[in-house]
Amino acid sequence: MKKLLSAFVGILVLCLLLAIGDYTMNRQTSGGGSHTLTVYNWGDYIDPALIKKFEHQSGYHVDYETFDSNESMLTKIRQGGTNYDVVVPSEYTVQRMKKEHLLAPLDHRKLPNLKYIDPQFLHRDFDPSNHYSVPYFWGTLGIVYNDQKIAGDQVAHWEQLWNPQLRNNIMLIDSARDVFAVALITQGKSVNTTSYQQLKQAQDHLKQLTPNVKAIVADEMKMYMEQGEAAVGITYSGDAREMMSVNHHLHYIVPTEGSNIWFDNLVIPRTAKNKQGAYQFINFMLKPENAAQNARYVGYATPNWKAKQELPKKVTDDQAFYPPHQTMRHLQTYHDLSLKTLGVYNDLFLEFKMFVK
Repeated sequence: MKKLLSAFVGILVLCLLLAIGDYTMNRQTSGGGSHTLTVYNWGDYIDPALIKKFEHQSGYHVDYETFDSNESMLTKIRQGGTNYDVVVPSEYTVQRMKKEHLLAPLDHRKLPNLKYIDPQFLHRDFDPSNHYSVPYFWGTLGIVYNDQKIAGDQVAHWEQLWNPQLRNNIMLIDSARDVFAVALITQGKSVNTTSYQQLKQAQDHLKQLTPNVKAIVADEMKMYMEQGEAAVGITYSGDAREMMSVNHHLHYIVPTEGSNIWFDNLVIPRTAKNKQGAYQFINFMLKPENAAQNARYVGYATPNWKAKQELPKKVTDDQAFYPPHQTMRHLQTYHDLSLKTLGVYNDLFLEFKMFVK
């Protein structure tokens, strides 16, 4: 009887130990463990070596998860479940997250390396005091062209895309805001207009572009342009750099009359469980040597002025990716528009796509 009782007690103790271990593991993998930092970022948007370096220096284990759009990220944050400690939303999504009280205010005293961010990238209209966000990378919407098919001075401005010489030779990014931004800028309007009349006029202008449009695509644009399938593509600076690394006949232009400038930002969600680790991680990524290493790996423009000094001159002197002041002052960020207005953009864009054969 004593042997049976001892065996029962032993089994009970073993079950208890297993339960404690399982509970501890679950807490860590869900971002609740004090030694785990859960980062939610775009895919392939950080040098993996920096994660290892941070883990070694801080003692934290980084649980790194990725998303493919601001919308999918925002949906997951709203649903809860996983307590992310650091997230990387774009500028208009920062606005939306602020409105929905999804972000924790930042204590700048815990981010001494914030001093390395170029002042021109601070206090932007989507977060005027950087009360909730810190710039991570930035870029532009522009024109990538193939010099074997067309000269750069023939596509230096948005309006030149309507040239009949480009018939069936333009790839458009599959994005309502970006395509309408091109038309709105050519008409001297804001990329954030909420006027139905202005949007309808922009749509009419886009319909005149359809003979020149070869296709409206998403990520496939990189493959098509690399393979020389079209003379021109409307795309983002980071994607353009990737294309150019494969096909040296490709070049990127940001029209001086204006375009979209976007920012991806480091934020701490209100539900974060490891805010101390989040501050350490953000400050680590702001350290110039780390920001420079990350910029070399990712290929996007860094807002860190000190890190920029550590990058090759051929990169920082390239005005396509680090535009001059005269171009920068004409660049516009997207605002978080109402769902009703976004619906108008999307509906008019779908109508336009029907005209593209």
